Amino acid sequence: MFKPLTLVSLSLLCLSASAIANPIHSTPNAAQRVISLAPSATELAFSAGLGDKLLAVSEYSDYPHQAANLERVANYKSINIERIITLKPDLILAWRAGNPQKPLEQLEALGYNIYYTDSTTLDDIPQTISEMSQYAQQPQLGQQRAQQFSQRLEELRSQYQSQQPVKYFYQLSAAPMITISDGNWPSEVFALCGGENIFANSGAPYPQVGIEQVVVAQPEVLFTSYHDTYDVSFWQPWKNQVPAVKNQHIWTLKADWINRPTERTLLAVEEVCQYLDQVRRNRLL
Repeated sequence: MFKPLTLVSLSLLCLSASAIANPIHSTPNAAQRVISLAPSATELAFSAGLGDKLLAVSEYSDYPHQAANLERVANYKSINIERIITLKPDLILAWRAGNPQKPLEQLEALGYNIYYTDSTTLDDIPQTISEMSQYAQQPQLGQQRAQQFSQRLEELRSQYQSQQPVKYFYQLSAAPMITISDGNWPSEVFALCGGENIFANSGAPYPQVGIEQVVVAQPEVLFTSYHDTYDVSFWQPWKNQVPAVKNQHIWTLKADWINRPTERTLLAVEEVCQYLDQVRRNRLL
């Protein structure tokens, strides 16, 4: 049974006792009324010490559990500007890639303070947490979590930097079949573990591809995520043509870990790395 939750990674999701024991000075201009417009931004708000200031969040903001009871004012298609105005936030957390652009422009025109959580690399995550913590009453807490993230990230990089490459295909959806190219989230997660993207050089960030292209590329691993209603039997007709299918290297990743750039991305890295290690071991059999 795959168990990605190591003691080290779990510790990164909790505040250390030393941080609680140390005296912390509050920020004079800390935000008091915060709204998040994306699930990843909601998670990052809690990491940065802003969780108790959240008034409302977006749909699918389900982590941590405290977010589940907050009012919903946005989804990937729309933002309820009227309700946001009523709530009078002094800080709005948004994500350009996941929010409609026009409502964001309207909110900016109305003078709202918007912080964009546009992480595109692994190193962007601790930087974002650290920057957001400046809006918290106790910024040192968020800064410490950012530092812990960076430390664990460097440990993983050191561990996997010399591993043999493994060709993979990440299937974001089935109909149409969408994947990722290098330089777009979450390609760096796979790359850190030694993953070699068969569509790395595609001209589109999230290209639509065909089955024939996958077969020709000969991936050793097929990844998908829980947000995709995935049927493994979809690939069975190509069992003798695709190494990943022949060797049963088809794995479903935890969608919230892999697709949201948050602290839990470290869990996604550990998960992917362990799967790719399994492929490397199987090569020796």
